[in-house]
Amino acid sequence: MENQTQQATPILEVAWTRFAQLDAMATERSKAHLRLRRWIAALGILTTLFAILTQLYAESLNPLAAWVLKFIFIFTPIAASILAAYVSQFYSSGDWLVTRAGAEEILKEIYAYRTILKNTPTRRMWLEERLGEIQRSVFRGMNGEMILKPYKGPIPPSPRFDPKYPDYDPGFNDLNGDEYFLFRLENQLSWHIKEINRRQKERTRLKVYILAAGGLGALFAALGQPLTMWVALAAAFSAAFIGWQELRSLDSVVRNYSKVVLELNILSDHWKNLEGEERDQTEFYKTVRSTEDILWSQNVEYIKAMQEALRDSDLEEEASLVNRVIKEQRESDRRFRGAIADAVVDHTRESMLDSEQTLTETYKTTLGTLAEEASSDLVQAELAAMQEAVQEAVENITERIGLFSSLQAIRDEFAGVEIGSNTPMSVLNDLMSRYPKSTDAKG
Repeated sequence: MENQTQQATPILEVAWTRFAQLDAMATERSKAHLRLRRWIAALGILTTLFAILTQLYAESLNPLAAWVLKFIFIFTPIAASILAAYVSQFYSSGDWLVTRAGAEEILKEIYAYRTILKNTPTRRMWLEERLGEIQRSVFRGMNGEMILKPYKGPIPPSPRFDPKYPDYDPGFNDLNGDEYFLFRLENQLSWHIKEINRRQKERTRLKVYILAAGGLGALFAALGQPLTMWVALAAAFSAAFIGWQELRSLDSVVRNYSKVVLELNILSDHWKNLEGEERDQTEFYKTVRSTEDILWSQNVEYIKAMQEALRDSDLEEEASLVNRVIKEQRESDRRFRGAIADAVVDHTRESMLDSEQTLTETYKTTLGTLAEEASSDLVQAELAAMQEAVQEAVENITERIGLFSSLQAIRDEFAGVEIGSNTPMSVLNDLMSRYPKSTDAKG
């Protein structure tokens, strides 16, 4: 495989980086979701357990131990409801399934670039366009919130492409038929065989647990007191196991993987049956297309099954406790704010009424004393003095207005006369006789 040392092209580095980003996000979010769902199921079982223990033993314990037991009993359903509400808020969309679909589609196009298109001059532009289309599709599938973390690990990413494995795919060289068969077809066939056996063991184990919990519940009920109360715990285990089985959608996954293993086995057998000269370009391209179509169809079916499982196993009921509390808190806050506003308005209204009453009383009192105060000698003397002053001021103003008018008339009448040494005496006498006499004291 001399072409394994081929220099990496920039577009392949970009493609592997985008694949690694989406793959890492899908893995991280999927594991976090399953971890939280385990906690929710465990807290549901613990709620029932502590309810039984509180009923049976709280009265016989010392006060501190009894208080701790009751506290845990109260805390567990609240914690379960908070976790359920959190998962419903941040994981109900199944965004990791969208990123998983994007990652697998990029991987499909990477192998097409390295096999079928390896002799096509425009393959770099083709892969660039496909990367853009896939990323836009992921963006739409995540409702416009594509929040990715930077990827700083190896390219191609481990553990799927780990150099410690003897037949690992280096990721950057073009592939011939035998290399594709080894790195892609055989690798995926081995992975699906291992995975289907793991899922089958998990499915069998869950069914055994469900049957055992149901049998214990029936046994406790048949034995009567004091074991009757423990029937509720057996029912809690049964509900948790059934819910987990539905969430994992193991029946659909096993059927899906079984079909993939069957089809890949058929392709593997066909390739192995070809002689050296029969493994030509036509058979090579046919194997690539068939393998990628099978894997992509499996990926689509898996995502569809997981999305249906998420819808069927929603946490609305588990989250109802904390959601109802939050709703009541909002209503309480609304009522509190309304009460504050009402108190301020009521206080303002009372203050305004008090002010109105005080001012009205002041007005009435002032009105009642006004006539009496006006008839007093002091007020009468002040009023007389004010009247005299007003009359004097009016007379002065009238006199000044008359003087101003007379002067204005004289000026208009003698406007064309020049007063000087040549002015006739008769004109001067007439002017002086017309000039108004002032009543102001001289000097």
